Amino acid sequence: MDPSTKTGIVILDEDGEVWEEREISEDSLNGRSPTPEAMLRLLRKVMALVEPDDQVAIEGFGFASQSGFLLGGIGWAIRLQLHIRGIPFIEVAPSALKKFSGASGNCAKEELAVEVYARWGFRSKSNNITDAYVLAQIARAMHEPIRLIKKQEEVISNLRGSDNHGKRSISSEVRENHTGRKKQNRA
Repeated sequence: MDPSTKTGIVILDEDGEVWEEREISEDSLNGRSPTPEAMLRLLRKVMALVEPDDQVAIEGFGFASQSGFLLGGIGWAIRLQLHIRGIPFIEVAPSALKKFSGASGNCAKEELAVEVYARWGFRSKSNNITDAYVLAQIARAMHEPIRLIKKQEEVISNLRGSDNHGKRSISSEVRENHTGRKKQNRA
C-alpha cells in the first residue's frame, strides 16, 4: 500500500493476479486543513480492505514531500492500526520500490509506470496505485517462489536481511479468513 491523501492499495493472489486495485481518498484532506475526523475516515476506509492474514508491504516515508506532516500522520496512523490488529507488514523504501520495478532507484513516476507496464503489463492512471502494485509484487516475492531479475533479488535480499525497524516478519502460511473458508495468500 502507498499511504497518502489518496492511498493506493493493490491486492494480488499468489500467482500475481490482481484481485483489487483502489485509490482511497477523503475529499476533506485534499487542499484543506486536515481534521482528526477526516484522518479517521480515511484510516477506516483503508483498514476496511486489510484482512488479518494479509501480507502487507507499505511504502516508506518520502522526505521530499511538501505535505510531509500530513502524509507522515497518515502513514503512522496506518502503521499503528496494522500493529494494533497484529497484521505484520514490511516497510519498503521508495528507492527500493523503484529498483524492484527494474527502474533506477531515483526514477520519475512516469519512468516507473513504463517499467511496471513493460514488466507486468499493469497500468493505472494513478501513481499511487502503480506504487501499490509494485509493493504488492514485493510482498508476493517475499513469500512465493517466483522468478526475479537481479535488481529484484537485491531488493528482496536487503529486505530479508534488514531488521525492518523491529517489525514482525510476514508469515507465508495459508490461513482461514474471517468467514472460515480457506483462502489463498494475498499480497
